[in-house]
Amino acid sequence: MNSRQRRGVILLLLSVLCAFGAFAGVLSVISDVNTKVGPEVSAYQLKSDVAPYTALSSGQFEKISMPKRWLSTNAVTDLSEVNGKIAVTQLRKGSLLQSDMMQKRPELQPGEQEIAIMIDAATGVAGKITPGATVNIYATFAGERDGDPSQSKVIVSNAKVLDVGKLTALEPNRDGKSNMGTEAVPITFALNTLDTQRIAYAESFAEHVRLALLASGSDSTIRPGDRTYTIDKDK
Repeated sequence: MNSRQRRGVILLLLSVLCAFGAFAGVLSVISDVNTKVGPEVSAYQLKSDVAPYTALSSGQFEKISMPKRWLSTNAVTDLSEVNGKIAVTQLRKGSLLQSDMMQKRPELQPGEQEIAIMIDAATGVAGKITPGATVNIYATFAGERDGDPSQSKVIVSNAKVLDVGKLTALEPNRDGKSNMGTEAVPITFALNTLDTQRIAYAESFAEHVRLALLASGSDSTIRPGDRTYTIDKDK
C-alpha cells in the first residue's frame, strides 16, 4: 500500500468516525428533547366563541395533543367533564378548556318546583342576572279601591335562578322589529310550592314584576313590616 492509498484509508476512517459522531449528536439532541417535552396527552380547545352561562356540550370542542408538561393543572383532559356544565365567562375560539371556565348548572333541590316568567328587559336587571344568581322578586299592585294607594310587595325573597332565556319581542311591529318597552326575558326559578303560587299570582294580577339582584353573601333577610311599601310611608 503506497502513501496515497494510506491517506485514502485514513480519510475514509475519519469520515466514518465523523458520521458516527454526528449520529450520536443527533440521538443526544432527540433524547434531550424527549426528556424536556415528555409524553403527549389529549386536551380540548374551543371550535368557536361561547357566550357566558351557555350550556356546554362536547360538540363545541375539538381534541388536540400536546406535551403533558406544558398542560396546566386545571386543563380538562376528559370531555365528559362538560356534561351538565355552563360557561362562567365569555369563552374564545381556540382557548384550551380548563375546569375554572365552567361550573355545574343549577338544579332543582328536593321540594322545589321550576317556574318561568317573562321579565321586562329594561326593569329586570337586564344582562346581569345569570343562572345561579339569587334575587328578590317585587310586584306592584294598584289599590284595591278608588283612592287607595298602589303597593309594592316583596313577593319572593332569595329566589334561585335556574336559567335565563333569550331576549324576546312581546309586541313586534309589522316589519318584525320590536318596540321599546316590549322586550322581555324568560327567567326560570327554583321555588317551593308557596313561592311558586306567589309568582303565578303576581304574573297574573300585578301591574309590574321586577327583580332585584342580591350580592353574593349579603344578608337579604326582610322584616315582615318591610315586605309591603306604599308612598305614604315616606310622608
